[in-house]
Amino acid sequence: MSKRKSQKPSSDIDAHDNDDFVSKSQKKREMAERQKVGTDLVELSDAQLKSMPLDDELRDAVLLARKIRNKHEGYRRQLQFIGKLMRSRDIEPIEQALSDLRNAHQQETTKFHAVEDARDSLLNGGDEALQSFIENYPQADRQKIRQLMRLAEQQKAQEKPPKAARELFVYLRSVIL
Repeated sequence: MSKRKSQKPSSDIDAHDNDDFVSKSQKKREMAERQKVGTDLVELSDAQLKSMPLDDELRDAVLLARKIRNKHEGYRRQLQFIGKLMRSRDIEPIEQALSDLRNAHQQETTKFHAVEDARDSLLNGGDEALQSFIENYPQADRQKIRQLMRLAEQQKAQEKPPKAARELFVYLRSVIL
C-alpha cells in the first residue's frame, strides 16, 4: 500500500477570489490605456506639453517620438516605450491635465456657439432681440449693434457677402467674452 499525502482542502482565498488578482487581459487593457495616454501626449502642441506634469525621462521620450513620427516602425516602438515608462508612474495627474485641456477646448467652443446664437438671434429677432441682449449685456453699444444689424440686413437683401454680420459677430464676441 502506498501512502498518499492527504491534500488540504482549498483555502478560502482562491486566486480568483483575491482582491489583488488582476487578469492578464486586464493588464493588457491597462497597458493599452497608458500607451494611449502616451500617444495623446505626443500629439500635444509644445505649449500644451510644457503644462503637463511629466518627469524629464518621459518628456524626452515624448519629444523623441515627435521627431521620429514619419519613421513608422521606430515611432511604434517609441510609443511602446512611452507606455512602458508610464506603467511605472502615477498617471492620474497626467490624465487630469489632459482632461483639463480637453475641457478648456469644449468651454471655448461653447462660448463661441453662444456668440453665434446671439448674433443669429439679433439678425432674426429685430428690436425685441436687441432689447433682450442689451438687458443681459448693458455695457454693449446699442447704436453700434443696431447699425450692424441694418447693414447685415441690407447686404443679405442685395445678396452681398455678409461682412456686417461678421463685424457684428466680432463685436458681440468682445462684449460677451
